[in-house]
Amino acid sequence: MVRTLFAASLAGLLTIAAVSAGAAEKAADGLKKGDPIGAFYVTKVAGAADDGVEKGQQLCYRCKYGSRPMVMVFARETGGKVNELVTQLDQAVEQNKDAQLRGFLTLIGDKKENLTKHAEKVATTTKSKNFPIVVAEDTENGPNSYQLDPKAEVTVVIASDGEVISRHSSKAAELDVAAVMNEVKTMLK
Repeated sequence: MVRTLFAASLAGLLTIAAVSAGAAEKAADGLKKGDPIGAFYVTKVAGAADDGVEKGQQLCYRCKYGSRPMVMVFARETGGKVNELVTQLDQAVEQNKDAQLRGFLTLIGDKKENLTKHAEKVATTTKSKNFPIVVAEDTENGPNSYQLDPKAEVTVVIASDGEVISRHSSKAAELDVAAVMNEVKTMLK
């Protein structure tokens, strides 16, 4: 009887370990082309002064933008090429009003107070007029359903019609701004 209970307990633990390993592997894989993008909540810190959302307001920008083409940037690090990307995306949103391009930068990975300070700095540096700078409510790793790689400093999700077109994950200094912008242009054609 003890041997049977031990075997059953061991089998249960092995199953839990396999499921946990699978979940961790899935998280590292992240969203893929064709995957749906879900709702998640953020607090607006700066940028896009004319978008009808007040600083400090909590909302789901993904929901606000609906099925419009959008670029969601998730950053643990605001150095490297992040500011360059935000500046170029801010200009792209302005230049593609007819296509209704939208986007936002979501800071993750630290305490909300620290992230808010970084968000204000990014907004000042980039002078973002069309691209909101926000802090995720799930500050540690962003929205669970997005399965962001906890090792990536920056993840860019390009989406349209409520699903992923492409995803880029990298270190902030290695962010391929040109590749992201080319995919945005291709999406809008």
